[in-house]
Amino acid sequence: MPISTFLLRLSLALLCGSIIGLERQIRGRAAGLTTNALVSVGACIFILISESLIMSAIHAGGPVNNDNLRVLAQVVTGIGFLGAGVIIRDGFTVHGLNSAATVWCSAGVGCLCGYGMWIEALASATIILLINTVLKHFEHKMENRQKQNGGEGIEFKE
Repeated sequence: MPISTFLLRLSLALLCGSIIGLERQIRGRAAGLTTNALVSVGACIFILISESLIMSAIHAGGPVNNDNLRVLAQVVTGIGFLGAGVIIRDGFTVHGLNSAATVWCSAGVGCLCGYGMWIEALASATIILLINTVLKHFEHKMENRQKQNGGEGIEFKE
C-alpha cells in the first residue's frame, strides 16, 4: 500500500474518531475526545496491517497466509484485555480510558514494526502522540470550561 494511502486512511480515522469524541466530550461522557480518537486510529492501524499483508501476498503471486492475520487478531484481543486492567471506576467517575486506548494503539504500532512497516509505524506513532498532546490539551480546556459553567467535570453518565 502506498504511504500516501496509508496516511490518508489514518488521518481520516483520526478525524472521524475526533468528531465522535468531541461530541462525547461536550456531553461530559467518560470516553471523550482523546479516547475515541485513539480507538479509531488503533482500529485503523490493525486493519491497515491486515490489508497490507494480504496485498503483499497477492503481489508476490503466492497464497494469502491467514496465519499472520490470526496472530494479529489475537494481539488485538489480548491487548484489549490488558487495557481493561488500567481502567478504574471510582464511584461515578472512570479513570484510565485514555491509557487503555493508548496501550491498544501502541500494540498496533508494535505490530506495524513487527511486519516491517517502518514508515507506517512512525506515522502512526506521530498521530498517537498528537492525540495525546494536542487533543488532550483541547480536552482539558473543555473540561475547565465545563467546571467554570457549574458542571461537575467529566463523569460516567451512561
